[in-house]
Amino acid sequence: MRTTINLPDGLAEAVKAKAAAEGRTFTSLVEDGLRTMLSSGEPQAPATIPALPTYGTGKGHLRVDLLDRDAVWGELDADGWR
Repeated sequence: MRTTINLPDGLAEAVKAKAAAEGRTFTSLVEDGLRTMLSSGEPQAPATIPALPTYGTGKGHLRVDLLDRDAVWGELDADGWR
């Protein structure tokens, strides 16, 4: 199956570098990582993720169209989230 995922730039670069060093593809490394995580049996704590910023006026008026992925990422980038 073909799918799209959004990764932090640093993580994607680290995966690319490791895959290249091992003579593997980016996809094969991600597949192995997911298989390892799913087969471990124990839930693992997610990496520390900064709190997501909140948007809007408190009266239901949003600063960004949540259906526009590029606009959402633009707001997150502006706040230094990635």
